[in-house]
Amino acid sequence: MPARKLSLPPLYRSLSARLLVLTIAFVMLAEVLIYAPSIGRFRKVYLEERIAAAHIATLALEAAPDHKIGKTLEAELLAHAGAYSIELSSEGSAKELMLGVAMPPKLDAEFDLRQGSFTGFLANAFEVLAMTGNRVIRVRGVSPKDPGTMVEIVIDEAPMRMAMIDYSERILALSILISMITAALVYLSLQLLIVYPMRRVSESIMQFRENPEDPETAMPESNRTDEIGVVQRALADMEEGVRTSLRQKARLAALGAAVTKINHDLRNILATAHLLTDRLAMVDDPEVRRIAPTLVGTIDKAAQLCAQTLDFARAEKAPVRAGFDLYELVEEVGEQIGLRMAGACLCENAVPKGSVLDADREQMFRVLANLAGNAAEAGAARVRVSARMDGKGWVIEVRDDGAGLPPKARERLFRPFEGSARPGGTGLGLAIARELMRAHGGDIVLQETGPEGTSFLLLLPAMSAAAE
Repeated sequence: MPARKLSLPPLYRSLSARLLVLTIAFVMLAEVLIYAPSIGRFRKVYLEERIAAAHIATLALEAAPDHKIGKTLEAELLAHAGAYSIELSSEGSAKELMLGVAMPPKLDAEFDLRQGSFTGFLANAFEVLAMTGNRVIRVRGVSPKDPGTMVEIVIDEAPMRMAMIDYSERILALSILISMITAALVYLSLQLLIVYPMRRVSESIMQFRENPEDPETAMPESNRTDEIGVVQRALADMEEGVRTSLRQKARLAALGAAVTKINHDLRNILATAHLLTDRLAMVDDPEVRRIAPTLVGTIDKAAQLCAQTLDFARAEKAPVRAGFDLYELVEEVGEQIGLRMAGACLCENAVPKGSVLDADREQMFRVLANLAGNAAEAGAARVRVSARMDGKGWVIEVRDDGAGLPPKARERLFRPFEGSARPGGTGLGLAIARELMRAHGGDIVLQETGPEGTSFLLLLPAMSAAAE
């Protein structure tokens, strides 16, 4: 199935556009949350100013003889205060002044600024904004000029509503301006700090997907110390690791193909050389007899290297599962190891008789033979193979009494051509064993190693194992 072509979204559908819209929305929401108490306070301050203006208007009445003034002056004072009537009363005294028309309009509502709560002021403010007509209201409150004086006025509500609408329009215009400036600054900041670097990461990923082996598609190095810098460096390291792995796999694939082609001819050449060395061993010359075994051993190692390399190239063959007796398989492995090592290493079979594995018998033989053969060649005198069932499946243990693995070999234990613990070894045995086990859905792990010996565990999941 061809890979789906990926492309960056257009600007209006990009992350930048979404961030811009969200920023404007959040700033406007913040302005609304600020506006609500502001408009409530605006109404309260407006009424307090009318109270203060009414108090000032009555000062002329207090200064007049008998607290009486002409109708013309009274009308001017009421117009200045914006009220139909004004009434003053002082605490602790009988003084009471009244200024206004004889018959003021019918009252629609009354409010006392000394009472009320925060939510009440908000509700009253939005109630005024929701009105379409005018109301005549009576307002009581303490004079800001004299805390001991109570002022009561009757006024129209429409002028206050118009002032509140004008205030709201100014707040709206200012909010839009602030939101646009904030959104632009946030947009530019996010564009430079997040969006643009993430676009570079996305482009690098897409270019790497198209041609992972091209070093030109590598993610540029980043000196950023934040999370995006960590992502960029991790991506660069991952790309380099994948690129190195692909190059190695390509070399191994080419090596496997080449070895497959030349294996037959090379085996014939080595067989001929082996026959010649056998004849050299029959020569009476002592010097020839001395070097003949070394030559034979060298040729055998060359043939073994060729066979292991070919086995590694064939390691990805899918297993053909079938039930077989694990005890008998371990017996065959022991016979092969005994013949190869001329009895120098004993393979102890501790597998319960009648244990049946559902796996590829040939591949499991190669795995066990690799582990036991490596132990014998490393100097182990005894290799013990045991098996048990746990809650997840089969656990097969291969333990030897050798000298243990060196630290360098442990670090690269399952890497082909790198994980050998013996001088001149290829490291293919364990790499092949791990691939075969993973093809079965299991794995091979190093349980322990040290001067007392080494133990490997072969893990086969329950879906690939059965017992009789």
